Amino acid sequence: ARALKVDVSQQPSVAKAVAATLAHAPRIDALVNSAGITGPNAKLWDYPVDDWRQVMEVNVNGVFLCCREVVAQMRAQGGQGRIVNIASVAGKDGNPNASAYSASKAAVIGLTKSLGKELADTGIRVNCVTPAAVKTAIFDQMTPDHIAFMLSKIPQGRFGTVEEVAALVGWLCTDDCSFSTGAVFDLSGGRSTY
Repeated sequence: ARALKVDVSQQPSVAKAVAATLAHAPRIDALVNSAGITGPNAKLWDYPVDDWRQVMEVNVNGVFLCCREVVAQMRAQGGQGRIVNIASVAGKDGNPNASAYSASKAAVIGLTKSLGKELADTGIRVNCVTPAAVKTAIFDQMTPDHIAFMLSKIPQGRFGTVEEVAALVGWLCTDDCSFSTGAVFDLSGGRSTY
């Protein structure tokens, strides 16, 4: 494994990371877009404009830029590959006091559906995962009240685990996932059932 530091909100940084990856590997078989930030917890009318823009830059533009660069490579290498975008149940249901995060994750869902259809006649599959809250370092960006609100919405009464998300993402990156594209896969402990 090799790690690269990438600012997903900046196209030159993303392009540089793709080039660096290809310098050490003959092809790119999978892209998992998991970079994300929550932004502050605030009512929309009090939401700081600069924070709104930053959430959109990372959560939406970052997914767009990474997909744009990697899809070009996947198409050039014979039209094969897997893309998994990490969205959120908040993009389906909306969370109060998290309008930027909710809107950004809804955009990721829409981008996934569009790109999946655009690439449906190739061997490139594009899907997204919409977890409910998973206890990671992203919790450090949220208020305790917001964390408690999210937990109260999960019928199983617990947060998801990184391992549960990784298992689904892993399957979505395999050849076994051949007939799903533009799809949304929930990991919500029963919160979203549509």
